This record gives sequence, structure tokens and C-alpha cells, in this order.
Amino acid sequence: MLTAILLLIAGIAVICVIIACNGYFVAQEFAFMSVDRAQLRNMAAAGDKKAQQALGLTKRTSFVLSGSQLGITVTGLLIGYVAQPLVGNGLGELLGDFGIDRTAAVAAGTVVALAASTVATMLFAELFPKNYTIATPMKVAMALTPSTGLFLKIFGPLINFFEFSSNSILKMVGIEPVEDIDSSATSDDLESIVDDSRISGNLDENTFMVLDRLLDFPDQDTGHAMIPRSRVDVVEPDTTLGEVRELMATNHTRYPIIDEDHNPIGVIQLYDILDTDLPDHTPVTKLMQEPVVVPELMNLPDTVDALRSSNQKLACVIDEYGGFVGIVTMEDLAEEILGDVTDEHDIEETEEITLQDATHWMVDGDTPIDEIERAIGHDLPEGDYETIAGLLISASSSLPEVGEEHVIEMEAEPEDWVEGDTAPVRKLIMRVEEVERHVPSTLALELVEEEAQDV
Repeated sequence: MLTAILLLIAGIAVICVIIACNGYFVAQEFAFMSVDRAQLRNMAAAGDKKAQQALGLTKRTSFVLSGSQLGITVTGLLIGYVAQPLVGNGLGELLGDFGIDRTAAVAAGTVVALAASTVATMLFAELFPKNYTIATPMKVAMALTPSTGLFLKIFGPLINFFEFSSNSILKMVGIEPVEDIDSSATSDDLESIVDDSRISGNLDENTFMVLDRLLDFPDQDTGHAMIPRSRVDVVEPDTTLGEVRELMATNHTRYPIIDEDHNPIGVIQLYDILDTDLPDHTPVTKLMQEPVVVPELMNLPDTVDALRSSNQKLACVIDEYGGFVGIVTMEDLAEEILGDVTDEHDIEETEEITLQDATHWMVDGDTPIDEIERAIGHDLPEGDYETIAGLLISASSSLPEVGEEHVIEMEAEPEDWVEGDTAPVRKLIMRVEEVERHVPSTLALELVEEEAQDV
């Protein structure tokens, strides 16, 4: 009886040790796969020796994973190897003392031992270390780094043999093995990361807006950021310096000079006016600078480069027919990332989007579509327009008047299908509050979501 009890205790103890080793290798596998490499690089650059060693391990992902798999496989086999001779026989002898046939008792004991060890392995050697490591990857990776380095050094030749064998099989089927995973992120990946960080609360709303606009910046063209011709104050070639000086005293510090054929021929700036001794009756063309002219379809980074290379703050924008359609300034380009920037030259500060409640907004008609999408949290139909007023004009195929309402049907988005085979019917109701120059200048928006409809 005593021998059977000691045998059973020894078997359970050995199995617990093996399960702990199995859990170690599972934690090792997930730690070096999920650890934040950017954070490791920062810690390593700051002189953290352990972080430097951990970063070195993450650069050998395939080798580290092969070592973890070797450990998991061996410990899994050992549990089965130990369960029968120790736990199975121990239980068999105990049950035999109660008159049960020894062969049947040993078989029953072995089944019980394997079942119990399998459950324990799943809980304590697989699920617990996996979930704990995913929750705290940096903490676990830093804790396991020294022992992992030692394990890989001792069993390196055996791991290399299995690595070489598996890579040879891959090459036989036409696949080129890689040692490390690609940890770089595309712009789409970054957008998903920013969205997830906002939803989880790790990014405040203002920071999210800046990052989201920054990621969209390279894909936008100059027409998206420019001030349209209808809102641009210009001067003619025969305007005198005295007249320009009076304009600058109450309005802008820069003016584009547009000829009778609507071509931008120059730009006059305040510091040129202040730095000249020419009489007031001198035509502005005598002092104007060569304009920076950019096409409406030029992407925004190239527009920034054009302004920087010419050391100018204002560019004249032309369409594909060569006609002057507006201007864009460095401030406009900055606002594409930072949102509205108000300085001492702005007469008043206005909000393009005013939140009234969770589903209602008051917006300016010239608010860009992408800003509306950020505010309401959903995509709007694409088309040949830049602003919310343009969307309304396109949808109504007319020039809407004050009081008119129009409904914009919105397509279901991928996340709408996560919960099942139905998606909510989503609509944006737009009501014209004010009209200026024949187009809507102020709009009231209401987002409506109706119950999901069967597909």
C-alpha cells in the first residue's frame, strides 16, 4: 500500500513538473511572437541589456519557434510516458488492494491518469500561459529572455537540424523559407491600429483626428485643401500699390494677381509692399513675384514640396483646362492634418462641424467629405465632389433651397456583418438651413439606423 502511494505521489509530482515545462515553452512561443518590437528597440537603445538580448531573439523568430515546438513536443510525449508506469501502476496497486483484478486496475488507472493529465495540460500548460502571455507579452518576454537564450544555446544543434529538415521540405514544394516575420505595417495597417486604439480608449479624440488626417494626407489632392475661386480675393494687373496697401490694411497679407484671361500671373505680398520705395500709383505688376502654380490634381505632399522649394506660402491652383480655380497656402495644408488653425489674421473662428447630440450635427456646406465621415463614424458615397454640399447637389441633381431635405442611403460596412447575416439600414438625412451663392452653406445632418434587414 505504501509503495503504491509513494509511486502515485512521485508520478503526480513528475507530471506537474512536465506540465510546468510545457507551459514554459508555450509562454516562450507566444511571448516572442506578440512582444512589441518597437518598444523593445526603444528600451535596447536606452541601454537595457535584457531588452537587447530579447530584441536579438525576435530577429530569429523561426529558430525560437522551432525551439519552443521542440520543447512542447518532448514534454507532451513525456507525460504519456510517465503516466502509465508511475500513476497508472500506482492506482492499479491501490485498486488491487480492494479486490479488483490487477490488470483491469492498472488499465483503469492509466486511463484516469491520462485523462487527468490531459485536462491539466490543457489548462495549465496551454491555455493559462497562452492567455497570460498575450495579456502581458513584454513582461513575459523579458522574464524568459535569459533562460530562452541558454536553452537555444544548449539545444541549438538539434534545433538547427529540424530547421534544416523543414526548410528543405519547403524548398522542395517551391516555398522560400524566412527566418523572421515581417513586422512592418502598411498605411492600411496603421489606419486599423489607430481605429482600434481609439475604440479601446488609448487614443483621445483629438489625437485620433490628427493621426487619421495624417494617414489620409498623401492620398488627397490639392483640390481637397484649396480655397475655391469663389472665396478668393484677387487683384488685377492694373491695381496700384496704394490700392493693394489699403486692402492689406484690413484683409489679407498676400494676393494672387489674375489677368483678364483668368490666368495667375503673379503674387503680391505684404513684406514686398513694406520694403519698397515705389510710389503708390505704380502698377502692382512692377512689384509682384512669380507665382507658384500647381494643378488641382497634384497630391498634397508634392504641393508642400513645391511651396518649400520656392520659399513661398501661397500657390495658385489651376484645373486641367488651365483656368485659375483657387489658392492653397501652407496654413491650408497644415489644417489638412491639424484641423482648423486660427491666427491673428482670421476675422472670426468658426466651427465646420457642430455636434448637437449623438446623431445630429450642424455643418458648413464646404466641409470636406472626409471630415464628415470622421464625425459620423461611417463612410459616405464616393463621387466627383469634395464637400458635403457637393454630395447633396450630386444626390439631388439640383441646387437645393432652404428647407429641403434629402436622404442619402449608406452602404453596409464590413463590421456590420460580424454579428450575423443581417446589417442595419443606415441613412443620412440632410436638411438645408442656409444658402449662399446658390449652394447650401449650412446643413443639418441626422444619422438614422433602422433595424437589420434580412439579406
